[in-house]
Amino acid sequence: MEGEAQEHEAMEFKEEEEEEVTEPVSPTGQYFNSSVLSICVLAVLESEVPIDDSLTMPLLKDVFLPINPRFSSIMVNDKNGEKQWKRVEVQLQNHVNIPIFPIGLSTTSYDNYFNDYISRIARKQFPQSQPLWEIHLVKYPTSKAAGNIIFKLHHALGDGFSLMGALLSCLQRADNPSLSLTFPSLQFPSNPDCSFSKLNITVPKCIGSIFNTISDFGWSLLKSSFVEDSRSPIRSGDEEVQFKPIVISTITFSLDHIKQIKSRLGVTINDVITGIIFYGTRLYMQNVDDKSTNARSTALVLLNTRVISGYRSVKEMVKPDAESPWGNQFGFLHVSVPELTDSRFSKPLECVTIAQEIIQRKRSSLAVNLTGRLLEVLRKFRGPEATAKYIKQTLFNSSMTISNIIGPVDKMALANHPIKGLYFMVVGVPQSLTITMVSYAGKLRVAVGTEKGFMDSQKFKSCMETAFEMVSKSSCEIPSGII
Repeated sequence: MEGEAQEHEAMEFKEEEEEEVTEPVSPTGQYFNSSVLSICVLAVLESEVPIDDSLTMPLLKDVFLPINPRFSSIMVNDKNGEKQWKRVEVQLQNHVNIPIFPIGLSTTSYDNYFNDYISRIARKQFPQSQPLWEIHLVKYPTSKAAGNIIFKLHHALGDGFSLMGALLSCLQRADNPSLSLTFPSLQFPSNPDCSFSKLNITVPKCIGSIFNTISDFGWSLLKSSFVEDSRSPIRSGDEEVQFKPIVISTITFSLDHIKQIKSRLGVTINDVITGIIFYGTRLYMQNVDDKSTNARSTALVLLNTRVISGYRSVKEMVKPDAESPWGNQFGFLHVSVPELTDSRFSKPLECVTIAQEIIQRKRSSLAVNLTGRLLEVLRKFRGPEATAKYIKQTLFNSSMTISNIIGPVDKMALANHPIKGLYFMVVGVPQSLTITMVSYAGKLRVAVGTEKGFMDSQKFKSCMETAFEMVSKSSCEIPSGII
């Protein structure tokens, strides 16, 4: 068996002709697959019907692999020590996993087996001798699905936008496969242009943008280098936290319900969601330790830096001059989680309005762009490993990460398996708490990754549900558009 495994590894590592051109690994790809960071994405598709794996290999070979050369490539160092993507012969059997659980158990028991399984694969490192992805087919029914399909993709392959685009290329509309999937319109607010050539820009906006940029960039430098968040019920401060087991739980909210709250408060959907997350997080902290409600806690909010109106096809993204190219194109904002005073416990809408004010102010600054420039300078003068250490310290010094992706409006199917729900989780992050969100078919799925043995995932989930109920109830007591 050991000899066969070594043979498979050798076959997968087999390089194509020497003269074939390799593709340079992007700087962010190098950071995310370094000696100090190995960050991956788990995308979970919940099937309405039992899993039939007979079409798995043809689907991977004919649909998934052709999406992007990186799915058939490994990272290698060229003669100058620079990392490159090198095409290899993919042994699909090395990438498909079908776990075996005991037969005839209750869905509650299978929930436990599934949770333990996904926690194990979250911690497992990819072998560098094969392409950085794998698929897991869990055929046992849980309380949420008849079966689960898990894609594990290394973040070095691309950001959430790119990877979501890749997965969607494998899926079809459940009601009519001949029609394209549809999405909510994407609108990204633009930063004010302070150049003198733009006559329609007001001086106050420019001054405000400059001030916010200096303030936010300076704070980001301090947070990444010196200022560490307090140890609290959501931050263990363990130096090896990225290697600890995690628990992934999910909460489902109605998008229509969120839109009703949005309309009544006169804010955006993101403001509502962020406010609920902040309020629920502080409720959890107060529940675990009432002295921690004022602890210094910072969230890293990940932002897509593309200026686009919607998803692009994979064919469009891989073009050399693509408007929205494949890859890792995102930045992060340091957002202080509002402290929960006695008055805010009784006025949950304040967390929404505070979230709105913070995000609006930070979006008007160019700190995200400057942070990107800083990372590039670090890479040029100190190398990608030093830059990866800086990013790791940025993550470690904060308490949580929040990221979201917009999913399709239509119900989807994968190889004739109707998809009941989907969610994703970023793993390998040196934090005790990670929150991700994806919209799908009128629902918002919030996934919460917590450090096992340190955080109480069920209590955190309960606090998040309580926060939603309290914000919703409070919003119903005011006229639309007035707080």
